[in-house]
Amino acid sequence: MEFTIAPDHPCLPGHFPGRPLVPGVVLLDRVLAAIEAAHGPLGPLRLPQVKFLQPLLPGESARIELEGAPPRWRFRVLRGDTVLASGDAAAGA
Repeated sequence: MEFTIAPDHPCLPGHFPGRPLVPGVVLLDRVLAAIEAAHGPLGPLRLPQVKFLQPLLPGESARIELEGAPPRWRFRVLRGDTVLASGDAAAGA
């Protein structure tokens, strides 16, 4: 799944003034949306392990790669070949 966070997204003015970066929570929201797009609504999902490695700037394109199947997935958020974030997601409490 590819995505771009527009420069006028409401999360950006406070993160950070003068040099906006896409907040990690916005990236994780896209990860959860990609999992649900692939597997349908799953209820609560946990993110037991997440690493943020590089920032995503507004207007830059990124993509999400998923591996696994319910109830557990590995994900990577990439800009080109650069890994921006990676981690695990799991269904259930």
